Amino acid sequence: MSTSEVDIENSVITVRDFRKKYGAVTAVDGISFNVEQGQIFGLLGPNGAGKTTTLECLEGIRRADGGSLKVLGVDPIREPRHLSSLIGVQLQTSALPPTMTTREAVKFFCAYHGVPARYDLLEHLGLEGKINAQYNQLSTGQQRRLSLVLAIAHNPPVLILDEPTAGLDVGSRTTLHNLMAELKAQGTSILLATHDMAEAEKMADWVAILLHGQIVAAGTPREITAAGSGLTRISVRTEESLLHTSKNDFPAVQQRIIKDDYAVYYSTDPGPTVAALLEFIKNNQDRLVDLRVERPNLEERFLEITTPGAPS
Repeated sequence: MSTSEVDIENSVITVRDFRKKYGAVTAVDGISFNVEQGQIFGLLGPNGAGKTTTLECLEGIRRADGGSLKVLGVDPIREPRHLSSLIGVQLQTSALPPTMTTREAVKFFCAYHGVPARYDLLEHLGLEGKINAQYNQLSTGQQRRLSLVLAIAHNPPVLILDEPTAGLDVGSRTTLHNLMAELKAQGTSILLATHDMAEAEKMADWVAILLHGQIVAAGTPREITAAGSGLTRISVRTEESLLHTSKNDFPAVQQRIIKDDYAVYYSTDPGPTVAALLEFIKNNQDRLVDLRVERPNLEERFLEITTPGAPS
């Protein structure tokens, strides 16, 4: 379903013809999209594409120069106090006073939102042992997890995450992804800005790719990937490496390269290609060691779209 086909009245976040300039520089140039209830919406793009500017205007930090932005019908600039009860925000970079303890941070933020202190969330995110630690004593990953605790402590229906896993180790990333999945299952809508294409492909229901302030592609991760060159990568390793010197023209193959111990084929139709490769290996008394068939991923498609001169 395209953004134009969405029922705007049922959208949690609605952005229409949004524009933002910084002097003579146009950061965002007339973009429109919707985020639905219980949806994880990925906002992707290279540095300077307009992702953070879009989030900051939705959060009421900056004022749009044109168009409209609404969160559950609320204008971020006109109703900032109401907005604060509706959204939770994890900024790309944020900090608390160095000597503030984890306990004090949770108590302070919950008091601001008028809810009981949510110390239970510390355990949920593996911070229960750091409740009395000062902020400057926490690792980068622990600080990021604490910022997420503060963002969700008042159970907001909308969560805005700007590069939430930047700098996190594998364990912390997994913890965050699991929490995102839990929140989504509970009906929370998540707007996720990320450079991590694997993260977007795994977590997002819908993505929009920003380039030079405009949306240049939108759809599910699979739809966007399928719209690219569509070449499937087939990597083959055999005992005798006969494929390395073979001049055979295997069906549907557009390109072959040799990488490490593998012959790698890029195919428009992997079924016939794999069948022919296996037949060649058998007929030439070679033996298959490893076979990998990998469909194009979102990162490859993203590079096609955002890299000058790349095919799209």
